[in-house]
Amino acid sequence: MIRVEYGLNREQEEFRRQVCDFLSEDRVRKLVDEVRHRPPRAEPGLLDVYRWLGERRWLAAGWPREYGGLGLGIVEKSLLTEELIRHGVPDLVHIVSIDIVGLIIQMVGTEEQRERLLPPLARGEWSASVLYSEPGVGSDLSALRARAEPDGDGWRLYGRKIYSLKSQFADFALCAARTTESEVAVHGITLFVVPLHTPGVTVRPLPSISDDAFCDVSLEGIRLTRDDVLGPVDEGYQVINKVIPVERTGLEFQAKARRLLDLIVRRLGELDGLEEPGVAERLVELHGQARAAELFSWRVISELSEDRLDDVGTAMAKWYATELFKRITHAGLELLGLEATLSAHDTDAPYDGVLEAGHRDAPGFTLSAGTSEIMQYLIASVGLQLLS
Repeated sequence: MIRVEYGLNREQEEFRRQVCDFLSEDRVRKLVDEVRHRPPRAEPGLLDVYRWLGERRWLAAGWPREYGGLGLGIVEKSLLTEELIRHGVPDLVHIVSIDIVGLIIQMVGTEEQRERLLPPLARGEWSASVLYSEPGVGSDLSALRARAEPDGDGWRLYGRKIYSLKSQFADFALCAARTTESEVAVHGITLFVVPLHTPGVTVRPLPSISDDAFCDVSLEGIRLTRDDVLGPVDEGYQVINKVIPVERTGLEFQAKARRLLDLIVRRLGELDGLEEPGVAERLVELHGQARAAELFSWRVISELSEDRLDDVGTAMAKWYATELFKRITHAGLELLGLEATLSAHDTDAPYDGVLEAGHRDAPGFTLSAGTSEIMQYLIASVGLQLLS
């Protein structure tokens, strides 16, 4: 039996309340409405709401004050992420820049790198992305072919990265490249900070089924120095592998699942569909599963706040939340019918097409930060020891 014990103290509850009040302001609601009604392929990048949050030091509330935060912790950071999602604010730039890139810089960056890169991210003035996956390689970093060739006291970076999100808006990216050939595939990979607005870097957005395009990034001999190396040379794989489990709290996925379920219930209520045979029972079951996903993710967050990391627990949280999101999108289509297929660009779409967009997003959620199959393998092999 899994025990989940977490709770918010008075200060954390107050922080959540203040964030909710801010995200309910007219200027924020106006921005969210504008984003939802943009033309096709006009996806959002940096938003004014990030800058407004940065002015309060909320955007990176868990970071130390000297880097633009409030010196709080992962709980407050997670509360902000939950509320952004619940209020419909596009969160991907925030998650990549603050929760992924910012975390890595804090963990392994030099003091100079932290002082140079973190404050603009925390103020909502810069954004960042990651350049890991490559054509024909996918997420198998040990097989990457991008290379950093020695050039005096630095390197020249060559290669092509694909499936990168929001790189067309980013100021810099974290790029994994091979610096040393080795019989051990995971050795010899180094993590670099790559400025994206510089000669030698070409970013091409690639359409996807999601509202957010992937990016194809070509690196053609850009010169990098030791100051651009993040963490130890040749040990970038170990750095990335150390951080990836922290990305698997399942927080954003369970928050999106809960928001989608709430909208389905509200719409069924508007259509007097809650009294249909079997509907209430199905919604109650999904509600219970959404609550379980929330408890899974907050258990992970609670452990991280105590500097404990359970790879199996994070795999369970991520797998359960993303698979639940997919089930909820299917339920929405089955219970609401054709209107759940209307996009934000159709004036008759309920809730600005959020239901339709969720159906397109669901496959990507089960791939991001580790596929469902990899999560199940970790659970089975490490957690249940079924494959030993």
